[in-house]
Amino acid sequence: MTAAAVPSGILLVDKPQDLTSHDVVARVRRAANTRKVGHAGTLDPMATGLLIVGVGTATRLLTHVVGTDKVYEATIRLGESTVTDDAEGELVERAETQAVDAIGDEAIAAGIRRLTGPIEQVPSTVSAIKVDGKRAYARARAGEDVELAARSVTIHAFELKETRRMPGLIDLDVRVACSSGTYIRALARDLGRSLGVGGHLTALRRTAVGPFDVADATPLDALASGSVPVAAVLRSPADAAARLFPVLELDPQQAIDLGHGKKIKVDASQAQLAQGRSQWRSTGSPRQAIDPGIRAAVDHAGRLVALASVSATGVVRVETGFPNEES
Repeated sequence: MTAAAVPSGILLVDKPQDLTSHDVVARVRRAANTRKVGHAGTLDPMATGLLIVGVGTATRLLTHVVGTDKVYEATIRLGESTVTDDAEGELVERAETQAVDAIGDEAIAAGIRRLTGPIEQVPSTVSAIKVDGKRAYARARAGEDVELAARSVTIHAFELKETRRMPGLIDLDVRVACSSGTYIRALARDLGRSLGVGGHLTALRRTAVGPFDVADATPLDALASGSVPVAAVLRSPADAAARLFPVLELDPQQAIDLGHGKKIKVDASQAQLAQGRSQWRSTGSPRQAIDPGIRAAVDHAGRLVALASVSATGVVRVETGFPNEES
């Protein structure tokens, strides 16, 4: 008999080194016995850590995960530059030993401060960004000159944890909390450039994606081997959505209507959007305010019906629907 596919849900996977994100998806497909598997946010083969994987209809949640903030632990090596801005690329320049050894702790701290907050960052040439429909890394590996435009990103925190000095080299262990779209390799490159000695990334681990933490992730090998069944660690779409958005609880008729794509109307108390605030009509009588935004709309059984937008007037409309797999 063929094993049944596991239900829909979100997996927190701890990706090992030397595998692509596509490799992870392929192994989860086999373990979950379904082709409908995707991931939210690529990790380079060199990187380890948290990869969010969607199974079944929960893949519809992934687009809402991709844009969340990320947290990384990394090691930056000052004194050497590579073609890929990380340890996987060919060494293209090595700074003079005296120049590297002359860099003081305050110069490093000042360089980190300059790269903290809102910045303009040019992504690494060897990246997955598309240029005229083709990945930048594919163009670069084909020998083309690739010029990528700077993009606005925000570095919420850039913390130096440890400094290790060697003749002609300095390794910095750092923690970076950043907006989606930030390249940690580019941070390493730009820090090295600002100090005049070049730099690249030698280690990278993603520890958080939005509200999800690698401490709650399952090693990929455990999932692939079956020692940890996928179903045992699968988060339901409703549980995952509730981590991303406030919950809107629907009554049975509202669940049916919204499930069919119809608009519904809610008041502030049902929408749970008032947050203790009130507004006043001209008569002086209080009424609760509705904060517009996306909500995880769930039925009385706790099933995710939709990600829905709520207007300031309480009109709810479907943004992403989640069909009932049991129907």
